[in-house]
Amino acid sequence: MKSFLRERDVLDIFEYQSEKDAARLRPLGERMRPSDLDQFLGQHHVVGPGSPIRTAISADRIFSMILWGPPGCGKTTLARIMARKTGSRFLQISAVLSGVKDIRNVIETAKNEKKLHARRTILFVDEIHRFNKSQQDAFLHHVENGLITLIGATTENPSFEVIPALLSRCRVFTLLPLGEKEIGELVKRALSDRENGLGEMNLEIGKDALAHIVSMSNGDARTALSTLEIAAMLASDRQGSPAGAITVKDVEKAFQQRVLSHDKRGDAHFNLISAFHKSLRGSDPDAALYWLVRMLKAGEDPLYIARRMVRFASEDIGNADPRALAVAMDAMEAFRFLGSPEGDLCLAQAAAYLASAPKSNSVYAAFNLIQEEIEKTGALPVPMHLRNAPTRMMKNMGYGRGYKYAHDYKDAVVAQDHLPEQLKGRIFYRPTRRGYEETIAKRLDAWRKIMKKDRV
Repeated sequence: MKSFLRERDVLDIFEYQSEKDAARLRPLGERMRPSDLDQFLGQHHVVGPGSPIRTAISADRIFSMILWGPPGCGKTTLARIMARKTGSRFLQISAVLSGVKDIRNVIETAKNEKKLHARRTILFVDEIHRFNKSQQDAFLHHVENGLITLIGATTENPSFEVIPALLSRCRVFTLLPLGEKEIGELVKRALSDRENGLGEMNLEIGKDALAHIVSMSNGDARTALSTLEIAAMLASDRQGSPAGAITVKDVEKAFQQRVLSHDKRGDAHFNLISAFHKSLRGSDPDAALYWLVRMLKAGEDPLYIARRMVRFASEDIGNADPRALAVAMDAMEAFRFLGSPEGDLCLAQAAAYLASAPKSNSVYAAFNLIQEEIEKTGALPVPMHLRNAPTRMMKNMGYGRGYKYAHDYKDAVVAQDHLPEQLKGRIFYRPTRRGYEETIAKRLDAWRKIMKKDRV
């Protein structure tokens, strides 16, 4: 019996094969996206049993939300799962590439979807923090009336980057970097999956190579999978056959150069400088140097770091080691003179010095107290005896009358009030007993006793 295929059947076969081949050409990270929460790795605090998102999917009542987390933690995947499991139309736009016109087109599509098919639309906005205020405003009415369910993804703190009106209409979920266990499981899953992964290559991965991918990925699933895909190709080409093992060298070549996650305007920037500052304050030179090098390697402006150290020298060391400010200033000027990389060592020297110096925030505390006092009491008049009297008229008005010239008294210490009348006797600066400030404290104690005795 002769068999034959109709022309349409032949076309369908070719189309199917074409789609299959196209799917194979997609990045491994795209192919390995899970289709339901049971396959979703990590983020148990937001997708685990009893969590708001899992409950919302089960009840088919998805609400607008902002997913805040680092790259490769599953924001896009989670949004797609929510759309798929609730039968919603999934539309995705990127704030980097889209404008208000694109938003209007999406809204029209959502209206037609609702009118013609009674189907809900989930709009996923990647990098929503990159939309300006007017662009974010464009969502408000449509989120409010339920035309679209907005799921925004951002690597930046939403409280800084998303307008309050939109933020109040969305629930914020914080997603975390994947743990080492999850990244390791993801790599193994991709290697064994014959339909979407690399299973047909019949490759194994050595324990050290796997650990290297896990370590270098920093909890980023996309980085782990893209590295694995390149390393697998290198291993296959190197051995000239599909069978073999991925080695540490394959992984190192796949990474090529370590690129640390660091957005100068984002959370990584503020978190690193915060860790650096707190390590200096905590008198931990090892940690301070670690965070310094992390920032330099990530491309942070060295002069920004230098300026922060200058500020730190006054805020957290102060007069416990007056030399600290000079050290910080010298390091900044040395870096200006030498540039990078030679000048990097000058910054490291200053960081080690500041971390090892005795600490005092007494000057900083006194400065803040005085600011608060001035806010409360306003511009109090300068006492008459402290006023300048360059003319006879001013002298006749009492300007400068009764002023005691300190150098006319023993040890240049004189019992005389220098604060406004309402603040007489107030003490703002209370030096610690650490470092050079102990010397200052003893000196001030002695002077205050002399002044108190002379007043009596």
